[in-house]
Amino acid sequence: MKFLSGGFANLQLDIVGFLAILGEGSVLANAQVSALSNFSYLPRLLPAPQALIRTSRPERLAPATGKVVGSKSGGIRHQLNHVAHILHSGHSLPEYTVRCVRLTKNNDKPPVRASASGPLTWLSVLGCAMSVILVVLSVYYEDGMALLAIILLSFLSTIVGAGSKWVLELPRRKATRAVPAGDVVIFYPQGAFMVIRCDEDIARELYWAPEKCHYRVGVQAYRFISLTGTIMLMFGVIALANAQLTMQIFVGAAYIILNAAYWLVAALPPTMHWDLSLYDARTERYADGPHSENFTQALWKAIAITRATRWARIADIAPETDQWNAWLAKAQAEIDREPHEPLKRDADGDILLPSWDCQKALSDSLYPDDEDEKPKTLRRSSATLNAAGSLARDFDEAGVGEDGVYENVEAEEG
Repeated sequence: MKFLSGGFANLQLDIVGFLAILGEGSVLANAQVSALSNFSYLPRLLPAPQALIRTSRPERLAPATGKVVGSKSGGIRHQLNHVAHILHSGHSLPEYTVRCVRLTKNNDKPPVRASASGPLTWLSVLGCAMSVILVVLSVYYEDGMALLAIILLSFLSTIVGAGSKWVLELPRRKATRAVPAGDVVIFYPQGAFMVIRCDEDIARELYWAPEKCHYRVGVQAYRFISLTGTIMLMFGVIALANAQLTMQIFVGAAYIILNAAYWLVAALPPTMHWDLSLYDARTERYADGPHSENFTQALWKAIAITRATRWARIADIAPETDQWNAWLAKAQAEIDREPHEPLKRDADGDILLPSWDCQKALSDSLYPDDEDEKPKTLRRSSATLNAAGSLARDFDEAGVGEDGVYENVEAEEG
């Protein structure tokens, strides 16, 4: 049986050009932050460059799922800004976790930008090195078509980088009048809370106003750049298909290595691609610890840290029922027993929370008359199930429907 009729010289690799346009997913995963770096101007081989040749550019960074509410101001947003999401990584928190973070700003540090020493920088250097090596090899083998293909495909990344280059300008508060404290609470779909203690200037930058992408070139210039890049890509693939077999093997190997590298980098945490040294986020410990058994305990911890219940009502985090309203009123009365500021701390500096049985208070609100009608399972999980119903209303992707929640309640009560 023969696999190559006529020998190795008849091996056809015209399809190697397709390797140059594979891997869109891994390239797009970090395309926006990559365009924030000056390394986007570097001539280099880039997998799937057509993924970056778009008819329009994003006007803002993609927000994350989460509910942001001002614990003092009462402001609310139903999504979390991208930079804040990268800074806190709250979606990795276990369910019903409550984390308290003191966030300050170091004005001696550079503004938010792409990391100059991150994995994306090394990807750009790797692609540039591949281009240089292949140019040398094409000259050595006297392959003009391969040389033309490598030059076109390498400078295509520079053209696309120039059209996509942008700068990040976080909104700044211009007014100087006195405003409430900027503390915010972030509520995540898994039932976790993150209490951010910060001033209003930082809150305005990270949580309230959306980040905008300010591009270096205008819309018309970008469309011309996209057209030029498309033409360069087509001629580059055609030239590569007519290159010598030896150079096609080298180019194919280079794109296989680059695709593997881009997939590996796409799997890394997004924080590795950003330079957020401008902000100093320090976790503040408190006596009861961050982990909770259910939603009721998690909500009480967040309320005790913020010394307020108003934000839970405004954001519709607690179910809107008479029983839950009564529970919130009891929680407010409990935290009003002590001064709200400054927070009491122990000898180790940990925040001291009021000692209150939030589970019993909820059971008393749900079954105020008959003690025998308080199922033990309800004391542990009714609040959790009600919380799941609240999450389902706000986060479709949580995957919990209201009907399912009610069925679970009936099952546990039965």
